Amino acid sequence: MIMRVVCLANNFVGEKVVSWLKKQKKSEIVALVLHPPGKQRYVEEIILESQLPENRVFFADTLDNDTTLMEIQKLKPDIAVSVYFGYILKQKFIELFPGGCINLHPAYLPYNRGANPNIWSIVDGTPAGSTLHYVNEKIDMGDIIAQKQVRVAMTDTGFSLYEKLEKASISLFKDTWPEIEAGRIHPVHQNPDEGTYHKLADISKIDEIDLDRMYKARDLINIIRARTFPPYNGAYVLDNGEKTYLNIQFKTEDKFQ
Repeated sequence: MIMRVVCLANNFVGEKVVSWLKKQKKSEIVALVLHPPGKQRYVEEIILESQLPENRVFFADTLDNDTTLMEIQKLKPDIAVSVYFGYILKQKFIELFPGGCINLHPAYLPYNRGANPNIWSIVDGTPAGSTLHYVNEKIDMGDIIAQKQVRVAMTDTGFSLYEKLEKASISLFKDTWPEIEAGRIHPVHQNPDEGTYHKLADISKIDEIDLDRMYKARDLINIIRARTFPPYNGAYVLDNGEKTYLNIQFKTEDKFQ
């Protein structure tokens, strides 16, 4: 029996998952849900890889619309797959799928629910990784299907850890999907009192480095390296009303010199 899949996808990892799923003989992508214009990344590539007609492509800002929900329901989907998708899904959408909705989140849940897990694993010293989990109406709180932990090196920046998490996410999905197709998964319930959660706006609480404040060296380095993600601005100092942005580079000792 073919599993009928609705993919909610964005970004590089979304494209890679859609491309890989398209090649699977036991699954069929019947629809896409994408970020609306202005918030899209890799959308042209995702649509191209899916090979779906325009009437099978929907947008996140229409998921509260009964007409959109009816159109998706007509496709008789079995499961929804959310990949780097930045919108909270409502119960009436989740209920369209007999097999539920699963999400690929670049964090080692229950740590770093919410936004920017690559940054907070460095700043907070929490475990990093990728998690496949069921979706409910709470952010990244559904039962865990599978996980893959990623080592955070002292030389990692927000950028390099982000790339590690992308690779781990793609690998985790490919390894786990056959088990999902076969119904061989054993989800684990999350304890809501464990782990950490961050909003997008939380970054503003760490970005300004106060020139008159005492920091532990490790904490200061961790903030600067976590926020090193070219070409974006990161942490900064404010002097005479002028912002100066900080990036960091590492060079490890050559032990064989």
